Amino acid sequence: MKKLILIVLVTVSLLAAVIAEGRQELSYGSGNGRGAGMGRGNGQGRVAGQNGGNYGVDNRFREDMETMLAGLEAGDLSAAETEGLLWMREEEKLARDVYAALFETWNMPIFENIAMSEQQHMDSIKFLLDRYELADPVAVDVAGSFQDQELQALYDELVARGRESLSAALSVGATIEDLDIKDLQEEIALSDNDDIRILYQNLMKGSRNHLRSFLRQLDREEVEYEASYISAEYLEKIRSLNQETAPITDPDYRL
Repeated sequence: MKKLILIVLVTVSLLAAVIAEGRQELSYGSGNGRGAGMGRGNGQGRVAGQNGGNYGVDNRFREDMETMLAGLEAGDLSAAETEGLLWMREEEKLARDVYAALFETWNMPIFENIAMSEQQHMDSIKFLLDRYELADPVAVDVAGSFQDQELQALYDELVARGRESLSAALSVGATIEDLDIKDLQEEIALSDNDDIRILYQNLMKGSRNHLRSFLRQLDREEVEYEASYISAEYLEKIRSLNQETAPITDPDYRL
């Protein structure tokens, strides 16, 4: 009898350990911290398989990008490349901050998870800002505050629109990713440096995945999203393809 009780206790202990480990894996993963206003430090995204895996969150994005970019030579920056890096750093912050604000309003996991993904995008751009010794426009990271006044006005407009209804909030998410893709396409065309172009290619891949996630949610709401910045043809191509997973290594990649 004692031996049987001992076996039962050991079995229960092992099961408890497995359950605890599983819960830990579903909690926040490794990283340099979530964005301002997200209410939690030291953790950059949920491990794929819980909510994050359903919403296009690539938890290895920052790590993969830094490893890839570190192996590429830095070139001379043009004025357009400098301006583009600074703009994209704040544009990714805009996405993060809008999603954080909309998560507080609607408590819908897609906003929280994609906000964490945008933090990784921000961190990857910061890697190149440091490489090229550029002053960081987000050195003081205050949620909802931007150096660029165009982005500040856009943030205010999108948050107000997204608080009108859940379908409006999801449409705001799709619009942000739509805009991000258009801007990244333009920045790739203006850049000659492979490290910048490869990063932008991967940021654009992330935006396509995020856009797919918002489109799926809008379909559930029976709301049709029409492209605001990219072409209708490109939107349909994005919609028709599955989530993209592998890092892009070709600076001239075409979907």
